[in-house]
Amino acid sequence: MQERSVITCRRLVTAAAELFDRKGYVNATLGEITGAARVTKGALYFHFASKGELAHAVQEQGRTLLAQSVDRLAAGSSSPLQTLIDFTHWLARGLREEAALRANFRLSRELRGEEDAAGSGFTEAWMTAAWSLLDRAGAAGELRNGADRAGPQTLLAAAVAGIELLAATDMPDEELAARVAALWDLALPGLVGPSGRTDYRTTPR
Repeated sequence: MQERSVITCRRLVTAAAELFDRKGYVNATLGEITGAARVTKGALYFHFASKGELAHAVQEQGRTLLAQSVDRLAAGSSSPLQTLIDFTHWLARGLREEAALRANFRLSRELRGEEDAAGSGFTEAWMTAAWSLLDRAGAAGELRNGADRAGPQTLLAAAVAGIELLAATDMPDEELAARVAALWDLALPGLVGPSGRTDYRTTPR
């Protein structure tokens, strides 16, 4: 019974993420979510008291994916800057593969400022993780001496917005990855300076 309950909860969160992504928080109804998850309204309310609680569960799933990706990428590299590059490639690929990531970015925009902003803050969480890697790269001596934090941070914010837009197009996955790599090919000389490392990989792992 407990295993069945876990599966039902997971199906509801998955269905909610897909519908929040496609239709938005306001337009996605609980009836549509239960229909997509193939569960009853009673099963829904057993796990979630409201649509806001369900949106919060979608947000938690997105944040879990984000945290796991940072840990996994950091464990495989001794360079925070390389980890950051790989992190942006993970985002581009993840936005194509994970409805929870797409839904979280949309929820962050749609629910911002509401008292029950169940999905707000995901964009900020992504940027906090990215900026933390940027700070670690600076502490490790990977960035150009005297570089102002505002410039690289703004570049990352713009990159996140651009990657989200490009991932929503019908361009092939290979072209999307190539464009993220091209972004880093252009940005790295300004970040590391003329005397910095030149062996960073800008393509996906």
